Amino acid sequence: MNILLIGSGGREHALAWRLAQSPGCTKLYAAPGNPGIAEHADLVALDPADHRAVIDFCIRHSIGFVVIGPEAPLVDGLADNIRTMGLPVFGPDKAAARLEGSKGFTKDLCARANIPTAAYAKVISRDGALATLDDFTIPVVIKADGLAAGKGVTVAMSREEAEGAIADLFSVSGAEAVIEEFMEGEEVSLFVLSDGSAILPFGSAQDHKRVGDGDTGPNTGGMGAYSPAPVLTPALEQRAIDEIVAPTVAALAAMGAPFSGVLFAGLMLTADGPKLIEYNARFGDPECQVLMMRLQDDLLDLMLATARGELAGRDAVRFSADTALTVVMAARGYPAAPETGGAIDGIAAAEKTGARVFQAGTRSDDGKLFAAGGRVLAVTATGANAGAAQAAAYAAVGKIHFPSGFNRGDIGWREVERETR
Repeated sequence: MNILLIGSGGREHALAWRLAQSPGCTKLYAAPGNPGIAEHADLVALDPADHRAVIDFCIRHSIGFVVIGPEAPLVDGLADNIRTMGLPVFGPDKAAARLEGSKGFTKDLCARANIPTAAYAKVISRDGALATLDDFTIPVVIKADGLAAGKGVTVAMSREEAEGAIADLFSVSGAEAVIEEFMEGEEVSLFVLSDGSAILPFGSAQDHKRVGDGDTGPNTGGMGAYSPAPVLTPALEQRAIDEIVAPTVAALAAMGAPFSGVLFAGLMLTADGPKLIEYNARFGDPECQVLMMRLQDDLLDLMLATARGELAGRDAVRFSADTALTVVMAARGYPAAPETGGAIDGIAAAEKTGARVFQAGTRSDDGKLFAAGGRVLAVTATGANAGAAQAAAYAAVGKIHFPSGFNRGDIGWREVERETR
């Protein structure tokens, strides 16, 4: 089967690495891809926003399956248009992708379906948002309603900070926002495959959103992650599926927008049990990298079963019992103004340690590698536990020469601390 993978980040590199290993993969193409993905796929100069060009490519190259990695093409309806051509797609239609495309849509769905989540208010103007702040205690969470690449969230620890976040959000014409109560607890990510009705759990992870050690500084798209997340016990995972994920899938199906793809539930483990923070309609980045390192089943087979509505009755997905941990190496200045163009060397040496280096914001010029984005590499390793995986990942990081880059030095610290108590 010829497969087209849409995307160019570290998530897509991890997916390409796994898809290329499938016996069912005859030829893998990636659009637009990156130098790391080029090791596993033929790169195609396609703009995912040009749906007609994507469909034309699929027809000309006898594509039998399309995998959409990032959220923007899903929210833009690329999956819908490809499905009209009779091609199976991994990724939800535009209507179901609103779970990620609109925080307000998701909060309203939760309210209708009695899904546990933070109290909230939707606001469409700066003045309205400032007035609504009076209904919440500090700290308070301010979220942009639409896509924000994981960075449109402010946890305001003061009224002044909340007002500043609101001012920033509404400096853009037509902006909308959601104000939420602050939830106490530990965050965890739960992944499930859904074919519109059946649900198949696909592992857990914890990521580090803050740019600095000790979870300090501004939010980013993610500075590292590890999987599994033992804090999400089997009992808590089942409760989250029963109380949060399953009602969501049922509600979408009932409204004529069945969700087909991977559903990524960001959860807060509160004293009252798991509560939904937000949904993503695709694999996380860098969570995908650690999930792919642990996956023992055929990824293509699982994705095709999802796209064809054949998940019911399938055995549980098999994952290694080891922990996988990834450290993101970012360009200096990220997330505000990343410095691009920095030279990168040592990836081969890093992978000789047993790690995998997934490329994200990179470009190749005359056989040499350079930074071309904010998050540049995701150095990923496994170990018997979080401590061992952390040590292996940082040993690989130490082999990479990236003078204009930086990384956190404490990825996985919560679980490592728990293991040493």
